[in-house]
Amino acid sequence: MQLTRKIIHCDCDCFYASIEMRDNPDLANLPIAVGGSPSRRGVVATCNYEARKFGIHSAMASGMARKLCPDLIIIRPDMEKYRKASELIHKVFKHYTELIEPLSLDEAFLDVSDCIQFDGSATRIAEAIRQEVRDSVGITISAGIAPNKFLAKIASDWEKPNGQFVIRPEQVSAFVATLPVKKLHGVGKVTAAKMKRLGIECCEDLRQLGEAELRKCFGSFGDRLYNLSQGIDNRAVQTDRIRKSLSVENTFAEDLPSLESCLDALPALEKQLLKRIQSLRDRYQIQKQFVKIKFHDFVGTTVEMISSTTDTNNYRALCELGFARGNKPVRLLGMGVRLIPIAENSNKENDGDQLSLSLESRAHEQIPPTTTA
Repeated sequence: MQLTRKIIHCDCDCFYASIEMRDNPDLANLPIAVGGSPSRRGVVATCNYEARKFGIHSAMASGMARKLCPDLIIIRPDMEKYRKASELIHKVFKHYTELIEPLSLDEAFLDVSDCIQFDGSATRIAEAIRQEVRDSVGITISAGIAPNKFLAKIASDWEKPNGQFVIRPEQVSAFVATLPVKKLHGVGKVTAAKMKRLGIECCEDLRQLGEAELRKCFGSFGDRLYNLSQGIDNRAVQTDRIRKSLSVENTFAEDLPSLESCLDALPALEKQLLKRIQSLRDRYQIQKQFVKIKFHDFVGTTVEMISSTTDTNNYRALCELGFARGNKPVRLLGMGVRLIPIAENSNKENDGDQLSLSLESRAHEQIPPTTTA
């Protein structure tokens, strides 16, 4: 059964880059990216639309971006400035509803089903939000309006940048029928390839295959696929999102050549991690420790173990196991913890970031905790 709500998905247009162009208008018509230095193996966090004309995109190595556009201006991120802008944007959201689900600094779901402004028109509310953000923050924001979160997120991309798109309840079936399956949340490269082999290209193909056959082909995910193919998504806007992990990592200017050099790099990472964990101690408990390694050839691995602490010896053991999988120079090293809330609510979703760097093939292995004398 489909629950009908009025959901707005707000997404700032190239947020970090927009803030930089706001503060330096001379950059407005130049190709710019916000990210790390090419000389230090930096990565593009975001770029403006001028840069995108050259094929530059988020998660691209800064060195590759500079090759595509020799005149690219790369700006080091100023996270404190972006957080302040984000706070102003969220103040605008609260003028219209308290039901806000932040996905990242620049992106959120809003449930305006019970909003009385503009006679309850979600379309006019979205227009007002976009104008208020433009006036108070100085950047543009795009919006998608739909009966559920799944469709609202898709709609916000439809008229980017600086636009909005509405999918009304009576339009859902026809809109979703022609939607490419690669647009569905959870359909990655592997699933998309499998669907292609089965002749599935759009949501109408999923409908024709039927719920039972989808379950047979894709397991429990088949149920979710069938619902999405009907435009059904009954997830509520979650105002208190649950964090499922916390990690820190470092991409090194020069490869770490040996296991010993990786182990030597752990204390600095652990210091950063412990500092970040402090603010979560009263709300979360640690469930696992993990170490992430990306080798010089960009192949990566993540090793984790059950643990309720941030034991240093455990991180060393995980690093040794992870390094042994490749036994070659390391370009990126990270460590973190898996978390569960002290008052667990399993219906909450994972935290989102502006940029998700899922670039490596990942392998997971659990090992028993090490013991200390």
